[in-house]
Amino acid sequence: MKTKLFLSLALGATMMAGCCGTGAADTSMTVTAEDSAAVAEKAVVETILQRRSIRKYKQQPVERERLEKIIECGVYAPNGMGRQSWEVRVVDDPRLLAEIDSTYNAFAGGDTDGSFRKAAFGAPVLIFVAYDTRYDLSQVDCGLLGGNIMVSARSMGIGTCCLGGICRFFNAPEGSALLKRLDFPETHKLLYAIALGYPDESPAPKPRMMEKVKFIE
Repeated sequence: MKTKLFLSLALGATMMAGCCGTGAADTSMTVTAEDSAAVAEKAVVETILQRRSIRKYKQQPVERERLEKIIECGVYAPNGMGRQSWEVRVVDDPRLLAEIDSTYNAFAGGDTDGSFRKAAFGAPVLIFVAYDTRYDLSQVDCGLLGGNIMVSARSMGIGTCCLGGICRFFNAPEGSALLKRLDFPETHKLLYAIALGYPDESPAPKPRMMEKVKFIE
């Protein structure tokens, strides 16, 4: 929050400086473009490093305006030759989410052990992403889209979790009726989903294996 406030003040000061005519500038109050860029860079890096996979959500709807902005950030992801080869479906209807949970629970064996297994940890929004089977790099496009969605959501204080298991269910015979309701074209296949909502937990980061990265000289 402090970073965002400072960035707003810095940008405001820069705009004011441009409207002050030809008088001598007060160098003690000057905010350079480099300063603003440094603050913006820090905000972006912090958002990426603070993102977590959230598996516990508040039962609080995500505002449609915010949800639309998050999706817009997603479709602005880099993609091969500008094809935008993904297809995206957003589900935030509580009745459909409950139906998905009920059917998934039976598929996952929740009824046999007395538990109830929710498909997306009770998140109030599910985003489904399908790739174009005619394009060999469409899955790369879809991955970049998802990264943008999860980072932009984090910047708004909204949690996410990328889901693969739910797609096994949707692509299985047991989930075929629900998959049909997502109305993907025949050219596309469901690849993954993203649970999205206001987080009700703050998990610690998991260790990252930087040793898997090598600089080749």
